Amino acid sequence: MLLGVDVGGTFTDAVVVDGGRLVTAKAPTTPGDQSQGVLAAVAAALENAGRAPADVSGFAHGMTVATNALLEGVGARTVLCATAGFVDVVELGRQARPELYRLCADRPAPLVPPERRVAVPERMTPSGVMHALTEDAARAVAEQVAALEPEAVAVVLLHAYRHPEHEELLGRALRERLGDDVHVSLSHEVTATFREFERAATTEVDAALSPLLRAYLTRLVDGAVDEGLPEPAIMQSSGGLTDASTAAGHAALTVLSGPAGGAAAAALLSARLGEPDLLCFDMGGTSCDVCVVEDGRVRASAGRTIGGRPLALPMVDIHTVGAGGGSIGWRDAGGALRVGPRSAGADPGPACYGRGGTEPTVTDANLVLGHLDVERPLAGGVALDAEAAQRAVGALAEELGLPDARACAEGIVRVANTEMVRALRVVTVERGIDPRRFALLAFGGAGPLHAAAIADELGITRIVVPRAAGVLSALGLAAAERRRDTAHSVLLRGADLTDTALAALAGDADEVTWDARYAGQSHELALRDVPPRASALRTAFADAHRERYGYADDDAEVELVTVRTARVEPGPDVAWETAVDRVDVVGPDVVALPEATLVVPDGWRGSSDATGTVILTRDAS
Repeated sequence: MLLGVDVGGTFTDAVVVDGGRLVTAKAPTTPGDQSQGVLAAVAAALENAGRAPADVSGFAHGMTVATNALLEGVGARTVLCATAGFVDVVELGRQARPELYRLCADRPAPLVPPERRVAVPERMTPSGVMHALTEDAARAVAEQVAALEPEAVAVVLLHAYRHPEHEELLGRALRERLGDDVHVSLSHEVTATFREFERAATTEVDAALSPLLRAYLTRLVDGAVDEGLPEPAIMQSSGGLTDASTAAGHAALTVLSGPAGGAAAAALLSARLGEPDLLCFDMGGTSCDVCVVEDGRVRASAGRTIGGRPLALPMVDIHTVGAGGGSIGWRDAGGALRVGPRSAGADPGPACYGRGGTEPTVTDANLVLGHLDVERPLAGGVALDAEAAQRAVGALAEELGLPDARACAEGIVRVANTEMVRALRVVTVERGIDPRRFALLAFGGAGPLHAAAIADELGITRIVVPRAAGVLSALGLAAAERRRDTAHSVLLRGADLTDTALAALAGDADEVTWDARYAGQSHELALRDVPPRASALRTAFADAHRERYGYADDDAEVELVTVRTARVEPGPDVAWETAVDRVDVVGPDVVALPEATLVVPDGWRGSSDATGTVILTRDAS
């Protein structure tokens, strides 16, 4: 029996896969200690399934501990050790401005302030040692660090991706002096890739967040063991599971842990339904996560910026906006209606939850518009208070000068939809993908409420809504593969780029991605499914360059920059019984799903298949 648990901003979802049965439950998320909500959701799911903790053979978990800490800029008291002359590399960053005409736009402050940056007397070049780090110097640096009373240390020395000897020496000295209670992150262990700023920023994040994540996972593992559950496996940003100790030791691997569960579920649904091309739209209580499944595979990236901080680690290519069911509608200084990114969260939640919330949210707006049934509690047993929703939305309508609460509710939903459409355009149109050739996979507790409006805006004519839409991310966790990713910058070209070298770099990995460029270019293209042969690599790169940029230069030298490998253990074969109740719907109508509500506007119609998945199509106009 398999168990998957996903922590959202409002609810924590649990799914039990028991033979052919799919049993679900929700519990309120507990922001102060997410492990309490996780164990409550597990207990509810097992009770619904009539099973005991001892029956669980696999337990997978996706959480937002590292995500929230990164976005809030909080972390353990961290010291940065860097090559002398380079201690400020994270603060200097790159000179690109996020907004062209705002010269003074703020960037997130480094997690390590100047007074906790320690210079290391050493210097490596790409070829090897220029200034050796001695054992005495390493011990002296460790003493300096100890005097700063850190909870974590980030070590980032020049060219350690190729020559890690100095980092290893300093790491040993730090661990000997500081003991096991202080976390130490070495950059070549976190991400062995070149580009000093990105490697340093990633290592700093890893060091600052790991003690927080370790404390959380210790509580969760202890609680699970006390309940008779197996130790949970943890979802990584790459879309694969790892053991709790690995996750606790490298928190940077889990920054997209929660959203990655939805991506894993999308890949599962793509294979099961025979839908190779999907735009995935996961709208929960606090945010909306979108990604692309193309040819049955979730699009991935070698790194991205989250909360203004670059992370040079493999991740599923997910874009997130602050538009969820709990996102709050408000009037900005210019008198315009805005929605999010601030959310009512789990406590107090939307006004209609009757838990003390007074501000109007997207959920309140949907209730005012009649998209939610006041007589039918939400998943998790939340009864809806229509009068509270009317008061909250009505108060905003008065502030905005709108005629009534319904007009304001329509505006809230329309503004939220615009934010989500913009997110989907980021992962499609802005990357050369035509969204009209994809089906829209809508899930999350609020996704099916908004799916048709989103599809209309993007010109999409087919919508897929799974039977377990409200808890699909948790199902994806239960079915996820185990994965270990590595990356190593090699910078090979010319006579060094041989079949023998490529075969050695690929080794016996299950997946290999080659990051290549023309010599002299600043950025690389990722090449997947290319055999380890120099001629094949050059041909694949030329094809990819032609597809991306419209041309290829047969006379230019190709440089292999970074090799990314993965060892993959496939996830369990998750199947569930066919649905008993069939759905046939012609819009306008509203369909109640087990953990979500599907709005079917005029011009849309559909029915469910044998798995209970509802397929909607747009009438030809």
